[in-house]
Amino acid sequence: MDRFDAMQAFARVVETGSFTRAASTLHMSKTTVTQLVQQLEARLRVKLLHRTTRKVNVTADGAAYYEHVVRLLGDLDDAETSLSAAATVPRGRLRVDVPSPLARFILIPALPAFQAAYPDIQLDLGVSDRKVDLIDENVDCVIRGGQITDESLVAKPIGALGLGVYAAPGYLAHVGMPQHPKDLIEAPHRVIGFLRDRRGKPMSCVMQRGDERIEILGRHTLWVDDGNAYLAAGVAGLGALWLPHYMAREAVANGELVPLLTDWTLDPMPLFLAYRPNRHVSAKLRVFMEWVAGVVDEAVNVPEPRTPQTAGTAPRARHGRAARPT
Repeated sequence: MDRFDAMQAFARVVETGSFTRAASTLHMSKTTVTQLVQQLEARLRVKLLHRTTRKVNVTADGAAYYEHVVRLLGDLDDAETSLSAAATVPRGRLRVDVPSPLARFILIPALPAFQAAYPDIQLDLGVSDRKVDLIDENVDCVIRGGQITDESLVAKPIGALGLGVYAAPGYLAHVGMPQHPKDLIEAPHRVIGFLRDRRGKPMSCVMQRGDERIEILGRHTLWVDDGNAYLAAGVAGLGALWLPHYMAREAVANGELVPLLTDWTLDPMPLFLAYRPNRHVSAKLRVFMEWVAGVVDEAVNVPEPRTPQTAGTAPRARHGRAARPT
């Protein structure tokens, strides 16, 4: 029995709650993982796991042993790194999942500098706005906007995204300029909804001006669950939408979106980097977290994009034509 493989297999079974999922993330057969855990139990002469046809539960002895195993595997990773020929250069594969707009507008444009600084890190970048299971999908960390409610994760704040309300010139030429957030609730105005998941309700926004504070959901004829699609729908004139300023900056500069209700403020959206608490923070993960925090801080701390506008007057569409929304 390879004790390292056996400990790694046992730890992954505990984390995933399944021999099948553990085998998949370790790129081993289920039979191999089962045999490794059985051999480990035989060597230790204790029962580490309770197995049923539907579920795998860790025993009290197994839970105590698991804590030692996680530390040992982390120490081993540190030892191998410190003894490598390039000890000061983090290396290895890093699996990260990030929201699609953050990847498009902030991270990917900045990645050449990261790769130049850390050429031995292989970055597997998952780009999506869906909720990722870090254990089942063997992901090292995720970046997400909004509060992290999963108490099984360590959430490290890396920024706060300023938000604004925006719409396309063609949409405004058709329905008029809103004068108050409540206008977005009434016809002919409509709002593009963003779904965090298909089982939830669209995101609302809270707007404030002086002592007046109001939560707006708006009239929806379209809901999307991808940030890039959400932005594209706004540019296409399908409704008003609330966006992080970094997402709207280019479209505002190009005349494709116009900031609305700029005398109102929106609560900022916190941005977190999250990882499993029992996940050893390797050198490669540590430098990535530090790099992301710096890149995000620089990108989101740019003033809100604005275009001159006269209250109550809809701006003209690009090229002088008002495109009707579809």
